[in-house]
Amino acid sequence: MRKPPLMRVAALHDISGFGRASLTIAIPILATMGIQVCPLPTAVLSSQTSGIEGFTFHDLTSELDPILDHWQRMELRFDCVYSGFLGNPRQIAIAERCIHEFLLPEGFSLVDPVLGDNGVLDPTHDEDMVCAMRELIRHADIITPNLTEAAFLLDEPYHPLLSDDQLKRQLSLLTAMGPGIAVITSAPSVRSGYCAAVAYDRSQDRFWKIEDAFVPAFYPGTGDTFASVLVGALLQGDSLPVSLERAVRFVTLGIHETYGFAMPHTDGVLLERTLPALQERFPTGACHEF
Repeated sequence: MRKPPLMRVAALHDISGFGRASLTIAIPILATMGIQVCPLPTAVLSSQTSGIEGFTFHDLTSELDPILDHWQRMELRFDCVYSGFLGNPRQIAIAERCIHEFLLPEGFSLVDPVLGDNGVLDPTHDEDMVCAMRELIRHADIITPNLTEAAFLLDEPYHPLLSDDQLKRQLSLLTAMGPGIAVITSAPSVRSGYCAAVAYDRSQDRFWKIEDAFVPAFYPGTGDTFASVLVGALLQGDSLPVSLERAVRFVTLGIHETYGFAMPHTDGVLLERTLPALQERFPTGACHEF
């Protein structure tokens, strides 16, 4: 009997019981895009951590290598290894193992270097985690830091306003650290009232940019949403600019949908109402070279 044409992703993320983030974002998005997600949970939290006090955090480092050992005996291989929130620097070596031992030859690895936002580190991370993440991105094909994380990775001061030339410089420096493609999200735009996502493909020496109207709201999990859609679109065979456009359009739709209901930002975006939009694959050409 013929096997179903199904892509498979190993996802190294935490599980947050409340607040749409990490695996509770990645699994439904990729499943909706026709892709199987095999979770490798790095930690269990009672909630996402942005704006919430007293959350619980249970580290799962001791479980990860035994899980990979079992997957090895099962001879599992993946079209993509996709990492997000890692609980501590010791998990870096586990993520590297997953990339090198479980990725199919034609597959790719995407590291979303979850470190912080708005110029500050997440409450679960410190400088040791930043140093460890610099090591992990050496093994990635694609990385998707936000503007804050790009500054931490490059050991540079965080600046919320950067010119196109400064963004190109950061993208080039990030790819020089190892990955073939670097994407920076929540980047500034030269157009007033807009924000941007920018990317550099080192193999083609091409810079890409997509802008969208800024919505005065902040929701945790939008980085996970962006990276998950990007993974799904690339696995579906889309080019980098089309994949960027699909990811930005979906995140923007989720923000608009949620903002209209005036929900607490700690809830995250209304993913459940926007998942059907992932079936729309027609680009508008909004992503352009810059």
